[in-house]
Amino acid sequence: MRASQAEKMETIRLVEGSSLAAKRTLAELGVPRSTFYRWYQAYLEDGYDGLSAKPSAQKRFWNRIPGPEREKVVETALEKPELSPRELAWHITDSRGYFISESSVYRILKRFDLVASPAYIVLSAKDRFDSPTKRVHELWQTDFTYFKIIGWGWYYLLTVLDDYSRYIIDWKLFTTMGTGDVKELLDRAIAKTGIQDVAIRHRPRLLSDNGSCFISKELQDYLRKHEMQHTRSRPYHPMTQGKIERYHRSLKNVVTLQNYYLPWILEEELRRFVPYYNLERVHESLENLTPADVYHGRGREILTARERLKRQTLRCRRRYNKALPERKEELIRPAVFREVSLNLEPCLSQCL
Repeated sequence: MRASQAEKMETIRLVEGSSLAAKRTLAELGVPRSTFYRWYQAYLEDGYDGLSAKPSAQKRFWNRIPGPEREKVVETALEKPELSPRELAWHITDSRGYFISESSVYRILKRFDLVASPAYIVLSAKDRFDSPTKRVHELWQTDFTYFKIIGWGWYYLLTVLDDYSRYIIDWKLFTTMGTGDVKELLDRAIAKTGIQDVAIRHRPRLLSDNGSCFISKELQDYLRKHEMQHTRSRPYHPMTQGKIERYHRSLKNVVTLQNYYLPWILEEELRRFVPYYNLERVHESLENLTPADVYHGRGREILTARERLKRQTLRCRRRYNKALPERKEELIRPAVFREVSLNLEPCLSQCL
C-alpha cells in the first residue's frame, strides 16, 4: 500500500530524531532503505510538497495504431466480409499503402466482434512434404471433385494445379470421369503453358490418385508420348494430394453455398472463383502471396516492397505517436506511405 504525504513526513522525522542508526530504524518501521532515501531526496529538493504522490505517467507505445487507421480497418472488413483477418491484413498492405500486422487486424476486429469462426473441418497433414518442389512446372496435381446439379445429376470438375505455386493452370466440368476427359484437360494445360515448345530437361510430373481413369494404360501411353512421369498417391491417403484437396475445400466453401439447376450456371460460378483464387486470395504457405505472384515469378519483388513499406510505416507511426496532439492530423497519412506502391496491374493481364 502506498504511503500518504503525511506518513512519508512522519517517517522522515522519526529517522532524523532517532538515536538508532537509520538502517535499524527503517528496519523497525518496515520501510525499505531505497524507498526512504527516494522520499528524503524529494523532501530535500522540494520540501513537504515533494512528498506528494506523483501521477503515474501514461504508458506510451511508439507503434500504437492511430484511431483513424483502426476505423479504416473496420470499414475494409465490412466491405470485404469474406476475408479472414490474415487476408485482410495483406489486402490493406498491398492496396492501401501502409503496413498493418495480422495480429493487429485480428485484435481490432475482435474488439468490434467481427471475427467469425470457420465453418469447416480442418484436415490434419504434415507441415510440408519430405521433398518439396522447387520451381514452377516441376509437378502438376490433378484430381476430380463432384457437384450435384438439380434435375441433371452429378457433374465432375477436373483441375490441373501447379504444385509449387498452387496456381490453377486449367479446369473443366465433365459429365464423366474417363481417361479421355483427363487427356483432354492435359492437352489444354500443355497448350496453355507451352511446355512442349521449350527445350527443358524435365517435363512436369503428374500427381494423381488411383482412380481408374488415372491408372489406365491409355493414360500411361499418353504421358509417355509427352515425356511426363506419373506419380500416384498412396491408397487411402488423400493428404498426398493435400494442395488440390485444400483447393477443392476452399472452392466448395464458396460455390456450394447455393443450389444449381443448370450446368452453365455452375460453370459461370467456377469462372468467377478461379481468377479470385489465382489473383486475389493470398496463401499463408506462400508467404501471403497469391498463386499468380509465385507462378509469374514476381513474389520476391512484392516481398521486398512489403518489407520496405513496413519499415516506412513504423517510422511514420513512431513520429505520429510522439507528436503533439495538434500535429497528429497532418501526420496521420504522411506522404511517405505513398512512396511505396505495389503496382501489379501490368502483371494481372498475363493471368487472365
